[in-house]
Amino acid sequence: MTVRTLIIDDSPTMHALIGRKLAADPEIEVVGVAHDANEARAQIKALNPDVVTLDVEMPGMNGLEFLERLMRLRPTPVVMLSTLTSAGADVSLAALELGAFDCYDKARLQLGPSGGYGEPNLSDLVRAAARAQVARPRDMAPAPSPVAAPAPIAPVAGKLFTPRTNSMIAIGASTGGVETLIALLSEFPANCPPTVITQHMPASFTPSFAARLDRLCKPTVSEARPGAPLEVGRVYLAPGGERHLEIAGDGARRHCRLVEGDKVNGHRPSVDKLFHSVAKVAGRDAVGVILTGMGGDGAEGLKAMRTAGAMTIGQDKATSVVYGMPAVAFDIGAVVEQHPLRRIAPRILTESAA
Repeated sequence: MTVRTLIIDDSPTMHALIGRKLAADPEIEVVGVAHDANEARAQIKALNPDVVTLDVEMPGMNGLEFLERLMRLRPTPVVMLSTLTSAGADVSLAALELGAFDCYDKARLQLGPSGGYGEPNLSDLVRAAARAQVARPRDMAPAPSPVAAPAPIAPVAGKLFTPRTNSMIAIGASTGGVETLIALLSEFPANCPPTVITQHMPASFTPSFAARLDRLCKPTVSEARPGAPLEVGRVYLAPGGERHLEIAGDGARRHCRLVEGDKVNGHRPSVDKLFHSVAKVAGRDAVGVILTGMGGDGAEGLKAMRTAGAMTIGQDKATSVVYGMPAVAFDIGAVVEQHPLRRIAPRILTESAA
């Protein structure tokens, strides 16, 4: 299938640069370009593209305003193009919350085919976006698809929840993870078990994302720091960049480690590195969760957690923006139970309760 793509950007130079990058892929056809929101509306109506690349900054209606209207009125897979700097992180995160498939750094357009990062290039993202779920995860139909007969899931009121001694939660996510993690952690009580998360995103994003989660959720959310003790009511987000998040210690003395090392499965931090460490130090005390994302990072680590006695949960296909990481984990037998997004938080809390 050829992915018919519309480029929306106010710069003719960017039109040409993006067009060349996409035209080099035989599976992608650039069917049109637009310079502003008015042209974009007309082109989308006339061409009905499979995917749109959208600049954050445009004259008149900006990219975020246009994205919000597009996702509300005519849901379409969108790859946002922006400068993924600290200044642009909040805007880019807002785009992901509004339903953008992913954000791509414009600076990488000047690099070679791989982008120099060992990460998906623009063509990879456009092709993946064409196959992705467009609806926002919290709005998707909750079609249950358990791997095994799940245990009953009872509502867990925050004031009644008591975490099991030494219990902890480990979560991995990638593409689609911003909106998904917001929806998931919004259901956690203030006294949730210590929770560690690796979400694939640039280093410039993770401080803003941790702060955003902290504002929206009852537990305290922060970037993980070396030596930070795992405490009840705290969520630790792996910083993007040059180190992997791992867990060390035992029982009440477990703590965060940030470890230098090569990329694993093309990522640093890697979900596999986190899950393998949790399998080693927490075993059956832990619950492992693998959420929406491209590729297979986290699958082997989740399997190690299951082998060590942990409960392991995968997000189902119907509510995953990209059913990649959860699918690989399912296929290799790493997932004990598979659930739609809305059932995952209650299931985690039921498993972690005293």
